[in-house]
Amino acid sequence: VFSIVVFGSIVNEGYVNRMEETEEHCIFNRNHNACNYGITVGVLAFLSCLLYLALDAYFPQISSVKDRKKAVLSDIGVSAFWAFLWFVGFCFLTNQWQASKQEDNPMNEGGDAARAAITFSFFSIFTWVGQAFLAYQRFRLGADSALFSQDYMDPSQDSGMPYAPYTNEEDATDAVGTYQQPPPADAFDTETQGYQTQNY
Repeated sequence: VFSIVVFGSIVNEGYVNRMEETEEHCIFNRNHNACNYGITVGVLAFLSCLLYLALDAYFPQISSVKDRKKAVLSDIGVSAFWAFLWFVGFCFLTNQWQASKQEDNPMNEGGDAARAAITFSFFSIFTWVGQAFLAYQRFRLGADSALFSQDYMDPSQDSGMPYAPYTNEEDATDAVGTYQQPPPADAFDTETQGYQTQNY
């Protein structure tokens, strides 16, 4: 939301011209780099937010623990990076706004838009720092618990196996070595031929 305010303010009211001029110049000290920076950072930050919102929605479906860890680490890095860019933007826009000359904008057109862009650039610094901090807490929580394996348990890592592993007959005979063939049916008869019952 803050990034929309920043680039929207600059796009709508960030360019003014003198009475005798037809070409419009950036309201920030007639420095087109200041306006371009504000618009570029605002648009890219907005797209980055959309990307990470989609990643947050998709996060529970990521089955690989390594991919989950990479997603959280990238969230930390990107948030810290955007906090730095917004800090640079705030300093740059503030400096150029203070250096602006009254004769370049005698009617003070777009002054509210310029102040809004500067103010929301300042707010964005803390928003992205907070996002980086929350992502770091999420990473710490995942390292100490089962966050990176939430709703997913790798069977090879599961210590409590609910059933015995499958072994076929050849494996059983090789491993144990005590498997014997059952005696033939007529072997029982030959052993019992000499057996007689006695009456007491």
